[in-house]
Amino acid sequence: MNGGGARGSVPSMVERHGSAWGRLSWRAVITGLVATLVAALLSLATSEVGPASAVAVFMLAVTVSAVTGGLWGGLITAVLASIVLPVIEQPDHTWHFEQTRDVVAAVVFFAVALVVGLVVGNAADERANAARREREARLLAMLSSTLLAGDITERVLDEFAQVLLEPLGLATCTVSVSLDGHEVRAKATAGGEMPGGPTEVVPLGVGSVPLGTLVAERPAGKRPLARDQRLLLEAASRQAATALDRARLDARARLAQVDAETAQLRAAMFSSVTHDLRTPLASIKASVTGLLDPGVTFDAAQQRELLLTVAEETDRLNRLVGNILDLAKIRAGALIPRRSATAVDEVVEAVVARLRRAFDAGGVRLEVTLPASLPEIVADPMQFDQVVTNLLENALRHSPAGGTVRLHVSVVPKAIRVRVSDEGPGIPVEEREMVFEAFYRGHAAPESAGSGLGLAIVRAIVTAHGGRIWVEETVGAGAALVFEIPIEESVTL
Repeated sequence: MNGGGARGSVPSMVERHGSAWGRLSWRAVITGLVATLVAALLSLATSEVGPASAVAVFMLAVTVSAVTGGLWGGLITAVLASIVLPVIEQPDHTWHFEQTRDVVAAVVFFAVALVVGLVVGNAADERANAARREREARLLAMLSSTLLAGDITERVLDEFAQVLLEPLGLATCTVSVSLDGHEVRAKATAGGEMPGGPTEVVPLGVGSVPLGTLVAERPAGKRPLARDQRLLLEAASRQAATALDRARLDARARLAQVDAETAQLRAAMFSSVTHDLRTPLASIKASVTGLLDPGVTFDAAQQRELLLTVAEETDRLNRLVGNILDLAKIRAGALIPRRSATAVDEVVEAVVARLRRAFDAGGVRLEVTLPASLPEIVADPMQFDQVVTNLLENALRHSPAGGTVRLHVSVVPKAIRVRVSDEGPGIPVEEREMVFEAFYRGHAAPESAGSGLGLAIVRAIVTAHGGRIWVEETVGAGAALVFEIPIEESVTL
């Protein structure tokens, strides 16, 4: 990854300490010499005004030099001004004192100039230090936001390395890490800078856990990093190590969670297979065994009853296996509706006709309310059928004998709404979201309750169609499950 500057560029930092002190001293010397020379020329040009003008000009030079060159600039100018000012004030421009008061004036001027240089120069240095600390804090904040924005990937490490180039004056910055055997390497290169200078290698780790290394290389011919630059590099490295360790622990936590969910899914599927599949298989086995028994004679009505039981239990078994397969599709992200124009009333009537016998056998009344005209929606008719079927079977399982299940279809603004209510034990408030989780069975669920897959499949299908489903308050006992499928959104899909 090549680039000439850091993303979200941070202003270049003045080098200090070590090589930085050399640059600062030369700058102070040059500033002092230039300021003194300019003040001397101005004083000579305004000599007719009086000696006070020369004092003011040199004092101004000390102030400007302290602001420009810092503390050393102000002190150097103060010393030079104290030497040059007596020469400017003498008519023959020689350095000597005719009277004691001239000596006193020179000493006073030197003291005042020295104080001004100290005060102004120190203030300028403090301001520069404050600006430097602010830039460093901004840099560390930028690095922190880059590293903590999400998972640590090669792209994130590229950005991290790129941000360090300009503030530290680096030619290249390379980050190599190993997260539980997964190797990630990122390298940023400053455009126009030739590598080959001094190199700083900073280990990345948390406690006794090594995570990788950071290699910072200066351009050829440059001096090593100054002390404060090394401290900044180490601070950035600590942030990177902390973020990398967090990413490593997060990855382990996600893996442990996946393992736990897989184990839970296997246990739930095993329970479903051993309990829920056994019931319809037992009914089918009993019916077929009776029909095949030569010692038992059945009349036509009895034979039809047994065959209907086989058909119904086969459909029940098929729906249970279908729910398990649909759950696998949901977890794999492969539950995609095959949409077409769907008449809601026709699907509802087909489901009711298919389940009518099961409701009669359970002694539960089924009341259906359909408006005179319903608009068509663009939906997967098989999946829409499954949603209505699962909701009605769920209501039937939780309804007592003599109870009533009500299915109400209506048109609300921009959506079709289907409401299925029963007179069973109801759903506590704290469980109204959990009932849509796979394999969850409420505390009040009867022993004959299903595998806990039906409502999870329903929510997945409704969500895939751009709708929503929720548990609604009911008057008295029972529970009501309501879902909506948008009309306009469905038509445009």
